[in-house]
Amino acid sequence: MTSTAIKTIAGAIRDILPLYYRILSKFPQNFTFCFAYGSAVKPQIGNQSKQNMIDLIYCVDNSYRWHGANIAQNPSHYSALRFLGKGFVARYQEKWGAKVYFNTLVEIKEENVLIKYGVVSQKDLIADLLDWNDLYLAGRLHKPIEIIKQTNSSQLQSALQSNLRSAVHTALLTLPETFSEYDFYFAISNLSYAGDFRMTFGENKNKVRNIVQPQLLSFRELYRPILQQFHAYADISTGDAQCHQDVNPETKLHHLMQLPMVPQRKIVKFWNHGGPQQDMEDVLRAVAYDIDCAVILRQILKDIVWQSSVRQSLKGILTAGFLKSIRYSAKKIAKMF
Repeated sequence: MTSTAIKTIAGAIRDILPLYYRILSKFPQNFTFCFAYGSAVKPQIGNQSKQNMIDLIYCVDNSYRWHGANIAQNPSHYSALRFLGKGFVARYQEKWGAKVYFNTLVEIKEENVLIKYGVVSQKDLIADLLDWNDLYLAGRLHKPIEIIKQTNSSQLQSALQSNLRSAVHTALLTLPETFSEYDFYFAISNLSYAGDFRMTFGENKNKVRNIVQPQLLSFRELYRPILQQFHAYADISTGDAQCHQDVNPETKLHHLMQLPMVPQRKIVKFWNHGGPQQDMEDVLRAVAYDIDCAVILRQILKDIVWQSSVRQSLKGILTAGFLKSIRYSAKKIAKMF
């Protein structure tokens, strides 16, 4: 077979394979789960430029091994931190911020695209999905994403579903007795944006609306199996019909009891501050009967998101390097305006 024929076949294969799979072929293959998200992947109002950067998350079993292989294969993706070794990179990923290591403004020349990719260990991803330690990747996974590689881990699959259920319990607690379908998915999407310090400067103030409106069908598809478990508590109608929920304090208590561990603990700490120390069930019951239940919960979630977003952004200055950090921030600010 001639070299011309080989090139023709290679070109044909390249055209057949979807873009995401061609990008993934440039990386070590020992990851267990991968998804793409963001404006380049899912439609957002006013954000349809072909120049948008593709956001990817690689979930790995062993951060040390994955970074070692990736530094050898793609050293230019990393800042000067790579010179401190794969062990340092893996520890920096798992011990700081939201436990994600991002490489940004990575150019895939063959595809003429820019990507940003984060690496997270499976154990840390599961912890955030179940407990909302940081509500960082858990928040991204409240919204429609593009799964590039499905996980074979039953534990991770269960955690992904649990994260969606938690989002529904939380959104219902923040909503009134009647609301629209749009309000419902806006409340879910806003869980990980309210409190994010980047929303004060660097992100479009209408970002949540711009995400929800064009993706309403995708939200329905994502949450349809989950909402079947909530018929006793809420009627989430589609389209223009009004949605209704039971706002009885005992129903609110049920939702509060189903929240992830970290928000529950923070509610107890907030409620007990300066007063008699009550256990979790007593506190959650008191909050369920409090007229400011939704206000308290919103503030608790804002605090979680604020802390993780600040820590992760500061962490990103070193993982991206100073010059890339300036370029990335400039792109964000340009999109905001």
